[in-house]
Amino acid sequence: MPIYNAEKYLAQCIESIIHQTHRDLQILLINDGSTDSSLSIAQDFAQRDSRIEIYTQPNQGQGVARNNAIKYATGEWIAFVDADDYIAPNLYSDILPLADKADVILHGFQRVSSTGERISLHKPHHFKYTTPWVRIFRHEWLQKNAITFPERMYYEDVIFTIDHWLAHPEYIVVNCLGYYYRQHEASSTATSHKEDKKRLFQLLRHRLKSANTHFDKVQILYTIIRLKLHFMRYD
Repeated sequence: MPIYNAEKYLAQCIESIIHQTHRDLQILLINDGSTDSSLSIAQDFAQRDSRIEIYTQPNQGQGVARNNAIKYATGEWIAFVDADDYIAPNLYSDILPLADKADVILHGFQRVSSTGERISLHKPHHFKYTTPWVRIFRHEWLQKNAITFPERMYYEDVIFTIDHWLAHPEYIVVNCLGYYYRQHEASSTATSHKEDKKRLFQLLRHRLKSANTHFDKVQILYTIIRLKLHFMRYD
């Protein structure tokens, strides 16, 4: 979990993780140079739950934080949770037994308001969502394919998702909606970062040129079109 000035929602997020019915968890909290009380909230939970490990870095963005989490992880599977979201108690216990030989597990989510009221339901969709938290990754597979997040930019999750598509993982799709994505004013998707958008599309064009199959090219083109339409809402 990357954490940056998330004091308003952090406690609920951590609570939802430590109370998972799947108990065998390594909980990595990466404090990305928070200036509010986020670190002290995380430390309070760490004192009460030995599964929690806290790492602090200067503010460098979610890409660096998530890459550090991958580096520090020791478990078989890696799941990402954003600090302002939360998850259902049985999310991992429902999903992991179904994994079999899959490299990546895809699940759905619920969009909720800042107060936790449901806005919409989103079933799993292979192309549509490029956020890392709708997927659970086999740790060994990520390492084998050297898949990491671009660093020091917004929208790093899009490139991470494209790169894992291009590595052609063995997928399993689970119709589970146990992840709660909180939509609020501070969400990065509601903010304009023009230089990062420019870099994002440069990286996408590079991957489009290097894609080896027609299917890969279709996935990337679909993502580019969706992003162009999405960003039109905020530009």
